[in-house]
Amino acid sequence: MVALARLLVIGFVVLTIIYVCLSFYSRAVRRSKLEAEWDETRGPGNRESFVKTGLREYDGSLRRKLILGVYVVPTIAVGLLIYFTNFA
Repeated sequence: MVALARLLVIGFVVLTIIYVCLSFYSRAVRRSKLEAEWDETRGPGNRESFVKTGLREYDGSLRRKLILGVYVVPTIAVGLLIYFTNFA
């Protein structure tokens, strides 16, 4: 039981670090794409407001929510591995 608790705690910490890194990376990539888009078209308003509006839209997007799969996929994989190793 202690081994399972240790696995869960360490796994949660590792997955959280991966999630934070992916989240920052994805947001930085989106920011650079918005800046490049504004530079090409010299869009409406100033650059900062254009990027801020684009990032606000990104925060509610499906891509942002898919990053939460970092928690779901490995948890299901480890659960299936444990199940098949012990019961199948």
